[in-house]
Amino acid sequence: MSFDSARHQMVAAQLVARGIRDPRVLAAMRAIPRHRFVDAALQLHAYDDAPLPIDGAQTISQPYIVALMSELLELRGAERVLEIGTGSGYQTAVLAELAGEVFSVERLETLADGAHKRLEELGYGTRVRLSVGDGNVGWPAAAPFDAVIVTAAVQQVPRPLVEQLGAGGRMVLPLGETDLQGLARLRRSGGLQMDYFGECRFVKLIGHYGWEE
Repeated sequence: MSFDSARHQMVAAQLVARGIRDPRVLAAMRAIPRHRFVDAALQLHAYDDAPLPIDGAQTISQPYIVALMSELLELRGAERVLEIGTGSGYQTAVLAELAGEVFSVERLETLADGAHKRLEELGYGTRVRLSVGDGNVGWPAAAPFDAVIVTAAVQQVPRPLVEQLGAGGRMVLPLGETDLQGLARLRRSGGLQMDYFGECRFVKLIGHYGWEE
């Protein structure tokens, strides 16, 4: 099976069949070559229904989780989005298809460098800004953001990220104190409204609102 066929099969069997409905999210997942974001030895598994390892003891998330988190952000095309945890850059590319600008923070310089190269090669360079730093503090100089996505588990909602979320903004993050977290969405509308969308497993965010290194 070709990568194109595998990608379309992934969308049909893993996303649509599980309830992903946003046509823009589905189109992004059909368009982005996920196999470009993993090591050559793993490319044949890029469209499997599973997370895959990347450098730095990190992972590229399961396709369904990428789609679900993206859908929960409710992006329409002009938003400014903050991503905490660039990783391979795959989720970043999905966000770049869905929003106006993406600001992504990665703790590990080697991952940030690799993601930057891939995103440039795929034509996302003008829509994505990357920074190496502590995701716990976000990107204050670029705030406020219409949406925030955290791709590593936190034990408590990072206060700096809430402060950088604009009025009406949405934040999606894995929240919990164990290896199994709840996928949460916070909506800033006067106060903060929080909803949960099932269980998930993410690598842990290192730092004040996550875990010690």
